[in-house]
Amino acid sequence: MSELRQLTLLQIAESIRNGETSPSEIVRLLLEQIRRTDDRVKAYVTVCEDNALKLAEAAEMQIKADHDLGPLHGIPVSIKDLFETKGVRTTCGSKLMQDYVPTVDCTVVERLKSSGAIMLGKLNTHEFALGGVSPPTRNPWNLNHIPGGSSGGSTAAVAVSSAIAATGSDTGGSIRIPTSYCGVVGLKPTYGRVSRAGVFPESWSLDHVGPITKRVEDAALLLSVIAGYDERDPTSSERVVPDYTKMLEIDASGLRIGVPENYFFEHCDKEVRKAVHSAIDQLEKQGCSIIEFEFPYIPEIMASYTAIDMCESSSYHERQLAEMADDFTSDVRLLLEQGLFIPATYYIQAQRIRAMVYPKVTRLFKIFDAVVTPSEPTVAPEVGSQIVEFEGVKEDVTSAMVRYLAPFNLTGLPALSVPCGFSKGLPIGMQIIGKAYDESTVFRVGYAYEQATNWHLKWPAIT
Repeated sequence: MSELRQLTLLQIAESIRNGETSPSEIVRLLLEQIRRTDDRVKAYVTVCEDNALKLAEAAEMQIKADHDLGPLHGIPVSIKDLFETKGVRTTCGSKLMQDYVPTVDCTVVERLKSSGAIMLGKLNTHEFALGGVSPPTRNPWNLNHIPGGSSGGSTAAVAVSSAIAATGSDTGGSIRIPTSYCGVVGLKPTYGRVSRAGVFPESWSLDHVGPITKRVEDAALLLSVIAGYDERDPTSSERVVPDYTKMLEIDASGLRIGVPENYFFEHCDKEVRKAVHSAIDQLEKQGCSIIEFEFPYIPEIMASYTAIDMCESSSYHERQLAEMADDFTSDVRLLLEQGLFIPATYYIQAQRIRAMVYPKVTRLFKIFDAVVTPSEPTVAPEVGSQIVEFEGVKEDVTSAMVRYLAPFNLTGLPALSVPCGFSKGLPIGMQIIGKAYDESTVFRVGYAYEQATNWHLKWPAIT
């Protein structure tokens, strides 16, 4: 397991092909790690042990017979339990879905399987992705703290090495919150870059699907596999999907990095601020130009985001709320019921503001190639915390979680979280944002920073 932790997905693929290991051995290592840790971390809802071992043996035979489907062939990937999986329960973290077994895979899982990847299991999520806690999952760095959410199971599993890679979804930060809190890598791609078909929605116009991994290179590889047009998702883009791993060969020197002077470093834990500024200094040493600027329309962006998210979520669950309200967890039910009281005129105005703000924000990328901010204003809160406090300011935990992230769901821009330090023994994340469909540059910045530091080589003590 110690050796496996050090390898990228491409290195694992190479070790399979040169006979140093096999898909079966990797699956067994991961299953053993699940047995050792998941009684405490509680990342998994379902473990597909027998089928994963069967598919691993088949993959080994196929690769030996020169029927090689690519670098993910024989590699286990774990799936957020919001994604439909043929023949395997998809609960969405909800009592309402506890017995639901889909008859088809969602598009992302279908593409992973077509690439030869092996589904290891399904991972915990906050109910219908409507929260940032992901109960009952715990943060592997400190079991008294939350992993974040809603992709908390996905991220905790990658952090504790009971998964090599996982899928996540992100509506207001649900990939980037937990990857920041758990010290791994998570990408929210451009809206429409990855199909959402077969992934239960939180908010149709804000939802994104992306990879959660240990390394930037691994996230780039997974995105190359799962991205692309899908006729099942009319919002998916027909743009050509580049080889993101190939683009990492281009270093980050000469890139212009924007750093907001307002909002994104305000009401922020001083250790987080210090770590992210140190990371920015490191990027400057890598040859990047640092440009300070003022980020526009933040109050309008956050107000619009909140109205759209709450209205679309409540609309999707309206019938269930009317017929089975008591089956929702109390926090999710309260959130959805609040959304029902937002007038349609507010929702329409929010969409109008969104249309006004989008060109103002995207125009910034004529000045620079990427923007860097903290991923979160603080490290992972303790389990049960309702309030976080820094610099004498108290704030609702959920509001703090989404504050730096939701603007890029509203605008649909790609955003990557990478580990950049620790405070109180818990990870700190840095967020890298790019222009629409320019995940390549976002990866280049993250990869350059990762190669110059060793945060990605640190692991939680839990074994």
